[in-house]
Amino acid sequence: MKQTFKFGTIRGIPVGMHWSVLVIMVLITEILARSVLPAADPAASAGARWAMAAAAAVLFLLSLAAHELAHALVARRYGVRVGSITLWMLGGVAELQDEPPDARAELRIAGVGPLTSAAAAAVFAGAWTAGAAAGAPAVMTAALGWLTASNALIALFNLLPGAPLDGGRVLHALLWRRRGDRASATHAAGRAGLVLGRTMIAAGLLIMVLVSWFNGLWLALVGWFISNAARAEERWTDLREAAEGLHVADIMTPDPDHGWTWQPVGVFIEDVALRSRQSVFPVLDVSGVPVGAVAVDRLAVAPRRDGGATLGGISVPLEPDRVVGPGAPVAALLQMAPVVGGLIAVVVSDRQLLGIVTTEDVQRVLRRSRLRVGSPVRTA
Repeated sequence: MKQTFKFGTIRGIPVGMHWSVLVIMVLITEILARSVLPAADPAASAGARWAMAAAAAVLFLLSLAAHELAHALVARRYGVRVGSITLWMLGGVAELQDEPPDARAELRIAGVGPLTSAAAAAVFAGAWTAGAAAGAPAVMTAALGWLTASNALIALFNLLPGAPLDGGRVLHALLWRRRGDRASATHAAGRAGLVLGRTMIAAGLLIMVLVSWFNGLWLALVGWFISNAARAEERWTDLREAAEGLHVADIMTPDPDHGWTWQPVGVFIEDVALRSRQSVFPVLDVSGVPVGAVAVDRLAVAPRRDGGATLGGISVPLEPDRVVGPGAPVAALLQMAPVVGGLIAVVVSDRQLLGIVTTEDVQRVLRRSRLRVGSPVRTA
């Protein structure tokens, strides 16, 4: 998930948040200032209530960050690379770039998140108890009580046994250790997540009709996210299994149509793009080395009159890791997001363009794997 605001790094891990967090912060602040804190102390001033509500919202955000940071730090302890930590509307995401090496590592990586939230709940509960004993303002103790309950709820919710929640990871680790089969465990955890998500959607819709539209909508939204994430994890597992043992030459589109950096856009469109079935084209420099890529959508809006632009001027640059050899494993490309127009990589050997790999090429691998005898066909 893309970070709208970047806070810096913690032990080399970039930490930031998506803009949707601001919406949640405003909602939390308003709910506390208008409902929770006035009930605790009706005589408190509006300024005191809003200030305490805002402080509680910030502390809640920090507790979410601590939850994800715990995942990240334990993951790094087991050699798993961590790309970033991003907070967003429904919580946080620690982007792990590798799979845990074994079931024991995954169990610890997954379990430390809920443990951290439970520890935060215990800290806030201690502060709540101490504040009440010391005669602290009622709005302060009420805010601490809300933080205690919220973190305890996060810990319990994340232990629900379905991917992509931490409880789903715990279930996956336990099944992996018991069965000795990572893929089978992933499918089981994914199915559990799908059932959990659909149940939450149904419950949310029911609550919207009978109790509270806001609470029901929120529950349904979380269920929708869990369902989609569970399906995505199952597809990812299927794809990784299908790509096992394959090399780039096995799946690439060979001898692709291409352009040159010095080529005028109008000339390329007339001579190449209009005659091609491709939706994206590699762009080569004068020495024949791929340096960029351009999609049909970009060509359609590029200036063409009076000489217009050249392909080099409108193409998206290719990073070095996007230029691969025909013997590279397909698995190395699976985590790469498309550069433009579905292009994942350009295939080169001895400075000669051999092919391209697109998202369609990768999906074709998955479709073919389902044709093998005994392969399950999933329709969900």
